[in-house]
Amino acid sequence: MKKLGKTTWWHPYERPTRLKIEILMQKPSIIVKDLVVKTQERTVLDGISFSLRPNEHLAILGNAESGKTTLAKALSDKIHFSGSVLFDQDEITGKHTRIELVEQRYQFKNLSGISDFYYQQRFNSFDAEDAPTILQELLKVFSPDSKPTNNIDYTLEILGIVHLKNSSLIQLSSGEHKRFQLAKALLNSPQVLILDSPYTGLDVSTCKKLNKVLEEISKSGTSIILIPGTFPIPDFITHIALLQNKKLDFFGEKENYQAQDFFENPKAVYDSNLLPVSDEDFQFDIIVEMKNIHLNYGSHVILQNLNWKIKQGEKWLLGGRNGAGKSSLLNMITGDHPQAYSNEIYLFGKRRGSGESIWDIKQKTGYISPELHAYFDKNITCFQAIGSGYFDTIGLYKKLSITQYNNVLQWLDFLQVSHVSTKPLHSISASLQRMILLARALVKNPPLLVLDEPCQGLDHHQSIQFVSLIDHICSETNKTLIYVSHDESNIPLCITNKLQLDNGNYQIKKIDQWIANAVA
Repeated sequence: MKKLGKTTWWHPYERPTRLKIEILMQKPSIIVKDLVVKTQERTVLDGISFSLRPNEHLAILGNAESGKTTLAKALSDKIHFSGSVLFDQDEITGKHTRIELVEQRYQFKNLSGISDFYYQQRFNSFDAEDAPTILQELLKVFSPDSKPTNNIDYTLEILGIVHLKNSSLIQLSSGEHKRFQLAKALLNSPQVLILDSPYTGLDVSTCKKLNKVLEEISKSGTSIILIPGTFPIPDFITHIALLQNKKLDFFGEKENYQAQDFFENPKAVYDSNLLPVSDEDFQFDIIVEMKNIHLNYGSHVILQNLNWKIKQGEKWLLGGRNGAGKSSLLNMITGDHPQAYSNEIYLFGKRRGSGESIWDIKQKTGYISPELHAYFDKNITCFQAIGSGYFDTIGLYKKLSITQYNNVLQWLDFLQVSHVSTKPLHSISASLQRMILLARALVKNPPLLVLDEPCQGLDHHQSIQFVSLIDHICSETNKTLIYVSHDESNIPLCITNKLQLDNGNYQIKKIDQWIANAVA
């Protein structure tokens, strides 16, 4: 057993004999041979073969559409594939290998046994009561007669969310939600832990803590396979698998891997002359003004006495750790948070609750967030998803005008995603889904852009190109921007102001020099 502090953690299974240990060290622990994954339309992975020995840990790299997530699901037996994935521990120990896949988003059911959740439900306390708490969901890992409280508390503590143990899952921020996913996987004591983009949505300090946790796990006998995305490859990783054009372009020790061209800074490929955006005849001195804002969930205070004024044409960065209240604050602006009506908020010259409808607010705002992506209707086509931006719905329920129809086509062409126009949103990769939803936020040419972690799920090229696009839009028009990102490399150069949230308090500052240092 592995001891960490006073708590017995990970692998509470029978210790193998010395002979078994020697055999395990000599033979590969994971063998992948001629793995092929096909959909109805195309081949996603073709002839993938590699092997890992005990104490070897793998990072899967590749650009968007390279099949990284598909490979992770195949290794964890979540999708159909041909070829073979073998775990030698099964033969040697006589037990089935415990494999845990931490996906990009955790799907759960409410207390009524269904998964019929909606986006704004996170902010409505009555509706959220039907969603399980972190503790209730984690207790499902254990048998009814066990006493796992110490293990749960310890795991939540090292992941920094023990204070949220009794919080509803639906009320978690995207970063808190990711840490909950990790907690559930770790409590299952996996022998193989597969992590799909585990750093996405986490703040810098949490990423560092996560790496320390994963390093400890890697030393305990668990094999780790992760997709780091745009984040640095952690030190405990020993091997690299690079996917290119459906094939395994490279597999070997990390020291022998040379970074490929797609990890270098690319040039933006968008033709700015074709950008379907104009500077609307829209004049207000103040776009957003918040006075003495107070926000709480029960007895837990998120924000207090916050004052924030955003003038037309200003570009703001909204910062803060996971759970600091960034998304809640943004949703008070976009009209999705019910506590907006109990606070003094002015939008586009009018006070909230003075007669304007939520649709009046949304019509002037282009919005994207991880939560909106998670709850968006993915059964509609990509064309319909973009078109829904005109009506601020999560599906297209009205007929587009000829002008609107042609503008959707222009955005598809401009972003070079016309080839997925008629495909259901769920049938394309997460990165392409995010590009489609970004087009949805921009299609109606709104005066205010509220972009909450817009580069989540995009590869390195797409992120750089998108940030360049936002800079171009903001330089060519007088749009107002509120931008959230934990990744300093994905912050537009046009940003000049920052609102930093910290434990209910806040700080406002100019960040011209901060941006210069971050980019450097």
